[in-house]
Amino acid sequence: MTKFPFISDERRKEMLSPQPGRVRVVIDTDAANEVDDQFAITWGLLSPDRLDIEAIVAAPFSRAYFREPLLAAARANVDDSTAAEVDDIAAWAHRLRAAGIDPENVPFETVAEGMEMSFAEIGTIMGWLGMSSEGVAFRGADRFMESPDDIVDSEGARRIIEAAMADDDRLLHVVAIGALTNIASALLMEPEIITRMVVSWTSGYPTFVRFSNSPSMNLVQDQHASRLLFDSGVPLLYLPGYYIGEQLVMSLPESERWVNGRGEIGKYLHYLYTNNRLRAQRLVEPFPGQSWVCWDFINFAWLIDPTWVPTTFLPTPILDDDLIWQHPPGRPLMSEATDIDRDAVYRDFFHKLERHSKTVDNLPQGVGLAPSDAGCC
Repeated sequence: MTKFPFISDERRKEMLSPQPGRVRVVIDTDAANEVDDQFAITWGLLSPDRLDIEAIVAAPFSRAYFREPLLAAARANVDDSTAAEVDDIAAWAHRLRAAGIDPENVPFETVAEGMEMSFAEIGTIMGWLGMSSEGVAFRGADRFMESPDDIVDSEGARRIIEAAMADDDRLLHVVAIGALTNIASALLMEPEIITRMVVSWTSGYPTFVRFSNSPSMNLVQDQHASRLLFDSGVPLLYLPGYYIGEQLVMSLPESERWVNGRGEIGKYLHYLYTNNRLRAQRLVEPFPGQSWVCWDFINFAWLIDPTWVPTTFLPTPILDDDLIWQHPPGRPLMSEATDIDRDAVYRDFFHKLERHSKTVDNLPQGVGLAPSDAGCC
């Protein structure tokens, strides 16, 4: 069992308090999973007055854990008229049947493929912003942890350690917007880094909830890494996705009005919004009133302006075998988000996207433009 340094609750509160000036940031992201990472990373990169982004690490992901529930739903053969009322997976199975697709043939990326897709997507986002990803983007783990002390070595995990241990008086903030394999591996390789960094992670339910966090993809994929985050004692800002982050809804008309056409990155983000790979996999056609939650904005919101994300200090819980929060005595303090100012977040994001598009439009021809092979538009 790895032994981590002791940090007093007083020091934790100090580390988890808003920091003045530019904040050192490493982003750990499953950037190609769906579309919210791309929006969030763009917002972060367009906030250089506040965020000093030193590295972006590709996190592993795979939706293959949906395969068995999907096949089980298909075998159950729920009546078509009530499939949507049973659960999302049953409705997905119904749509596949209606389209003549055997659920056995639904493709799922492997964990290694997910990481490589995310690494490539980081480059694509930076390319459309007119930025180079060389020396900034790093590959992460190509598999999940297989035990509580299983180190999955990668250049991304080592970059996290390097940044945390750098000769800099400022704390490092690790923005975790995916599975935690890279961060957990870094903690196991160099436990001392918990004294020099803060992790903000969005996933799951608030810690007062008494049922399983299993619907959370960020949490459920690498459960060993998820538990280690709460057990290591690293200063933690926990940002619940459900109830809190899910307020960050963006509608299709908003994307059409405030994102599309705002430079090459705006066109790309709108393309992603309207061609969401998750909706495509699940055969969800566009419909009136459609929206999407940009969950991962919440990590950047707290860093850019902490007043947008109210938080409270409370004891760090543990995750039991059923992924339910438990609250034994004597646990160190962490910070947990209790709300978010959705309108302030989108006002700032849309403003920075607009400002960036005008800056690019005023550059000489060929300067600051995205590479021609970067994507869709």
